[in-house]
Amino acid sequence: MEEVQEQLARLRRRIAKIDRKYAAAAPAPRPKAPRASGEFIEELMHGEVTRTQAGAHFETEKLWERHRRHGPVGISDLAELPEDLLDSLSSGEIRRTRPERWAFLDTETTGVAGAAATYPFLIGVGSIDAGGFRLRQFFMRNSSEEASVLARLAEYLQQFDVVITYNGKAYDQPLLETRFRIVRARHPFGRMTHLDVLFGARRLWKLRLESCRLVDLEYQILGVERQGDLPGAMVPYYYFEYLRTQQAMRLVPIFHHNAMDILSLACLTAVISMAFRAPEQAEFRHGADLVGLARWLVKSGQPEQGLRLLRRAVDLGLPDELLFRTLWDAATIERRMGQTDAALESFAELTASRNPYRARAFEALAKHYEHRERDLPMALEMTQRGLALTETASMRRRELRLLTRLGQRMRT
Repeated sequence: MEEVQEQLARLRRRIAKIDRKYAAAAPAPRPKAPRASGEFIEELMHGEVTRTQAGAHFETEKLWERHRRHGPVGISDLAELPEDLLDSLSSGEIRRTRPERWAFLDTETTGVAGAAATYPFLIGVGSIDAGGFRLRQFFMRNSSEEASVLARLAEYLQQFDVVITYNGKAYDQPLLETRFRIVRARHPFGRMTHLDVLFGARRLWKLRLESCRLVDLEYQILGVERQGDLPGAMVPYYYFEYLRTQQAMRLVPIFHHNAMDILSLACLTAVISMAFRAPEQAEFRHGADLVGLARWLVKSGQPEQGLRLLRRAVDLGLPDELLFRTLWDAATIERRMGQTDAALESFAELTASRNPYRARAFEALAKHYEHRERDLPMALEMTQRGLALTETASMRRRELRLLTRLGQRMRT
């Protein structure tokens, strides 16, 4: 019995010891981890929250120093661009302005649902100054900051006379003007001249390139390939994800995308404007690019310069479908300018092989032999060879007229 009592006593002591151990104060709870870096844009990116009378928003600035390059264009070259550079490309609308007075503008928006439902949440403005190429980006952390962003944008643009965009006449500027009206503020574009570089780019490169989108020209013309870039179609999705999660890491690719667009816009403006300013000095390696420039020269009343570029384009080499059109254009210009021998040579070259302009070239030769050379048999031969290719009413009338005149000649 005593042995059992002793075992029970030992058991009670052990239980008591265990009770004392777990009756001690519980350890203090671990402190919560601090907020992950980057939840808010002002914590993640270099910049500042700017306050205006209309509220507050976020701004950031980036500088590409003068010694840097973007493809073939040096940043220092931008500051040395001539004041009359934009004259020809703008059809004389922008005659002389210092590069420091140009604002390169691009927006990132919530979509294309219409100006009333779409708003630009990020607006970038690039400019040329003594330090290099400077980019200022205005960002609304939520839609309530729109009025503040627009007020600051209008203030910032006061230092510029020209706004330069890519497709901005059709999209960016009308959208911004609408947003200014919605917040009941006056937009700053009424006093600024707008140059949309897209039109010049298409004149130069639409004959050779499948796409004249800015990012495609950046690669094809400037030789710059973006690494890890966010496709433009994904920009609204990333912004809405940021609004939902407040994780600002979603915004970093958008800011980078906007920055690259504006830097490339500035460099392409230099390349395109220089080509239009001095067409015969343009150093293009592809004949198709010269054809685009030549057509603009002819349309703008400079046929002699245009003709020289067309000839250079033929010498550089062209695909067949463009070659035949170029030979036809050159021949018609030569004929209008009185360069008869050169025109006849071009028309004859077109009649020598199958092409879309062959019948028209025979008709052009028929006109020449009938009206200028008075060689009716040769005119009839050219007409009939053209009719063998394509039946047209004008050519059939010409044939009948020539047959009649030749018959009368034989009777006399």
